[in-house]
Amino acid sequence: MTQILSSAPIKKKISKDLKNECKFLIENGIHPYLKVILIGNNPASLIYTASKKKFCERIGAKCDIIALSEDIDQLTFLKTIEEINQDSNVQGCIIQLPLPKHLSHLDVGKLISQEKDIDGFHPDNLYAVLSNHESTDHFVSCTPKGIITLLLENNIEIANKRVAIIGRSMIVGKPLACLFTNHDATVTLCHSKTLNIREITKECDIIVSAVGIANMVDESFISSKKNQVVIDVGMNTDTEGLLCGDVDFEKVKDLVLAITPVPGGVGPMTIISLAQNLLQASKNRLSL
Repeated sequence: MTQILSSAPIKKKISKDLKNECKFLIENGIHPYLKVILIGNNPASLIYTASKKKFCERIGAKCDIIALSEDIDQLTFLKTIEEINQDSNVQGCIIQLPLPKHLSHLDVGKLISQEKDIDGFHPDNLYAVLSNHESTDHFVSCTPKGIITLLLENNIEIANKRVAIIGRSMIVGKPLACLFTNHDATVTLCHSKTLNIREITKECDIIVSAVGIANMVDESFISSKKNQVVIDVGMNTDTEGLLCGDVDFEKVKDLVLAITPVPGGVGPMTIISLAQNLLQASKNRLSL
């Protein structure tokens, strides 16, 4: 029977630990505090930021959503970020993507100071992953970190496995490829120019799709051996307006060893990782 890799039991388990860590930090004079910069009224962004705020407050941390106008000018936007960088009461800051077109040229990874970049986009944080030099002073990108946590918590082996990642973004695909490699997997990073993707995925033990195309991965991507693990990072809507992933769940679920659902799979793991990074950033303050 196929194992459905739900994040719910992991979230319950980790939340308890995070609450205890947050309580310890507060007792020692550091109240974990996250500021989320949200520009405009993108429906998906509104949902994501609300979920992040809800989870942070559930574990005892503070979280404010800094809502900015869609037409905010660049100077004001950058000033807002710099004020947060300089605020000693704030341990973490993230910028909710995507940015509006007139700001999309900005390199978000360089805007937030490294020690508050709990999204893991700062060059120093990315290099720590690239060089396999992860430490408490650096932060791993939240979705890749959440995927690795999901696999490990379900006792799914990574070392010596072959992994196909579909999607080469700086948010998921590239840092995830590094993380898998750091865990001794052999990775093929696929993208729109990759030839014969189906032949590649059929030969892999773990398939991760992070392309944002509804139901793209169907049975034609899957081996006949029923021994693969499929991780669906996509959050899309289908032709009927219903939430779905990159993977056609109904066509694939009975053909694999394990698979993540959408919703309830990777999404909550991303938020858990964000909270873990926030508390780590807060712990780092205790040593200053």
